[in-house]
Amino acid sequence: FLFSAAALEGLCSASVIYHYPGGTGGKVGSRRAQGGSLSAEAGNRHRPGAQEVLIDPGALTSNGINADTSAEIGRAKNCLSPEDIIEKYKEAISYYGKYKNAGVIELEACVKAVRVLAMQKRSMEASEFLQNAVYINLRQLSEEEKIQRYSILSELYERIGFHRKSAFFKRIAAMQCAAPSIPEPGWRACYKLLLETLPGYSLSLDPQDFSKGTHRGWAAVQMRLLHELVYASRRMGNPALCVRHLSFLLQTMLDFLSDQEKKDVTQSLESYTAKCPGTMEVITLPDGLKLPPVPFTKLPIVKSVKLLNLPTSLRPHKMKSLLGQNVSTKSPFIYSPIIAHSRGEERNKKIDFQWVQGDVCEVQLMVYNPMPFELRVENMGLLTTGVEFESLPAALSLPAESGLYPVTLVGVPQTTGQITVNGYHTSVFGVFSDCLLDNLPGVKTNGCTVEVIPALPRLQISTSLPRSAHTLQPSSGDEISTNVSVQLYNGETQQLIIKLENIGTEPLEKLEVTAKTVNTKEKLYGDFLSWNLEDTLCQFPLKPGKIATFVVNIKVKLDFSCQENLLQDLSDDGISVSGLPLSSPFRQVVKPRVETKPLNPQESSKVGDFSHVKTLEAILNFKYSGGPGHAEGYYRNLALGLHVEVEPSVFFTRISTLPATSTRQCHLLLDVFNSTEHELTISARNNEDLILHAGECQRMAIQVDKFNFESFPESPTDGAQLANAKQLEEERQQARGLEINSKLDICWKIISFHKYWEASVEGVLNQLVLEHLQLAPLQW
Repeated sequence: FLFSAAALEGLCSASVIYHYPGGTGGKVGSRRAQGGSLSAEAGNRHRPGAQEVLIDPGALTSNGINADTSAEIGRAKNCLSPEDIIEKYKEAISYYGKYKNAGVIELEACVKAVRVLAMQKRSMEASEFLQNAVYINLRQLSEEEKIQRYSILSELYERIGFHRKSAFFKRIAAMQCAAPSIPEPGWRACYKLLLETLPGYSLSLDPQDFSKGTHRGWAAVQMRLLHELVYASRRMGNPALCVRHLSFLLQTMLDFLSDQEKKDVTQSLESYTAKCPGTMEVITLPDGLKLPPVPFTKLPIVKSVKLLNLPTSLRPHKMKSLLGQNVSTKSPFIYSPIIAHSRGEERNKKIDFQWVQGDVCEVQLMVYNPMPFELRVENMGLLTTGVEFESLPAALSLPAESGLYPVTLVGVPQTTGQITVNGYHTSVFGVFSDCLLDNLPGVKTNGCTVEVIPALPRLQISTSLPRSAHTLQPSSGDEISTNVSVQLYNGETQQLIIKLENIGTEPLEKLEVTAKTVNTKEKLYGDFLSWNLEDTLCQFPLKPGKIATFVVNIKVKLDFSCQENLLQDLSDDGISVSGLPLSSPFRQVVKPRVETKPLNPQESSKVGDFSHVKTLEAILNFKYSGGPGHAEGYYRNLALGLHVEVEPSVFFTRISTLPATSTRQCHLLLDVFNSTEHELTISARNNEDLILHAGECQRMAIQVDKFNFESFPESPTDGAQLANAKQLEEERQQARGLEINSKLDICWKIISFHKYWEASVEGVLNQLVLEHLQLAPLQW
């Protein structure tokens, strides 16, 4: 049988030379010089010129097999057909198998048959020969020969397209390089062979290949292979390779690791990075293979990135031009579809607010910790392009499986222009990572590019009043930076001292102050807030760190009228005012009727509830600018909220008139009620003080000169102006009340406070009293 097998193998070899004059080796299966003992075919190479002698080159197909072999067989009758070659190889191998000592010859025959089948693209039959070759018992092989045997098997499986099977035997060859029986294990050869197995297991060392689509390959086998790469790297004495492969394992296989495996891998990684921190540099191996960096985009996982606007008090505003904000001067056309399309694309990236040079800017990230333990992230900051940017790194600690957690990263733009946030950098487990947003397809963002305008000053205000617990909500949606509150009596005036401090780096050059009353239904008499801005502007320009003072006068004058009739009518008491000195007030000390009136909850909420505290709210807006930003037409707004609680002081419950000795004069009678808990005095011009105890009501008489109201416009009578008649009548009434009140000059004072405050009769005047106070048109 041994001679028959040899004869059949020789016949097959000759037929192979005839059918495949180019040989069966190929690039993948090219034999090594040291492997000649495994292939008897190496000595039977096709000699030059045989192709021209034996066959016509045009008769060969793309597979190297002669399409029409009948003519050639006629010329070489003993040559086997391609199908018969394989059958004879099977017969020869079966004969070799009968001898235990012919294992090497049997293995050579299997290899030859596989190479022929590879040329014929008959992969399944070739795999049967290779499977037989695996189980051939070769005794007393050296370690080098074992490595060579598994390497050849791997190459053959690669030739027939069995990539995973090829990787399996190459991994066995790699493990054989570091077998315990070898005195000096070849860890470098082991590492090199392990790298060659990666494609067979659908494994790449580029993390970008794992960020697209679903996972390919068997994750368990891939993790085992990566662990072996780490071990081989450590035995090679290369900690940088250990860190790179462990980082790759943690980044790409995180979803397949158990909780305990995650802890073990991170502990190993921390022990390696203590000696050699992980970097973003490309590692180049001696054979030229480059290992790309592995950023930890999953530690933590970032779900969204949002560029935040500056706080309301620091947001820049552009001064309105004559053309208006909605008019563009870049194109003469009203509408262009090309421009509209380009603007639509830009809107996806460009943000509609601005950052300011030198101010701290914020980017909010929503992150998630997938680890079963607390994750410490150090040196987390922003990656930007376009503008010089000083990133202020942050350190955070995320709880185990925290869910979405907001993280704010900050930085300071140092120059002006367009700035683009490209990503963020972190340091986790000793590995430094640069994570780019383009490599995170699942991240949601409101845009990445924002404009940085020139620097502006920063204004900080502090007041002499305490902060208020009431937060004003203006209708415009702007936020109030500071809220203060004060309690005043009706008619009281108090100064609000505001300190303006420039806490920025640019000089404060321009300042405008406006006030607006909000959220009130009360009618105000006179100016609620007043100031003199010139005194403050004299201190400008305000350099950084300097403070200027701004004084605001708060004057509350609400309605002093009350419809409660607390004193008896004049006709009831029989007392007359005629003959009294006009310089002294008329007094009638009568107990107020309010003591005899039953009080109930319904009445306590009416106008006659003297303890009712009213509320006034106003917003002071400070519009300021300076520095390079002012030259570019930008400014800032700072709002101060003022909450004033107005406590009742004195009420005029009733008003009437009595004639005087002169037709050009009359007596104005006022019933005055003290609703405070203090003793107070009230007086009018040229009259003595009237003392009122707490809760006391008295009547005072004031001699006044009658008024000439002819200078006020009369109400229109034609039909075209009837719509404005009511408004004009109200204005006339208000003007008359203002003139009367200025002539009376009624003041009141709480005796213990030693301060005089005003009281107004404008709200209590009625048409009858106005007629009595008006000078008669005729004199006699």
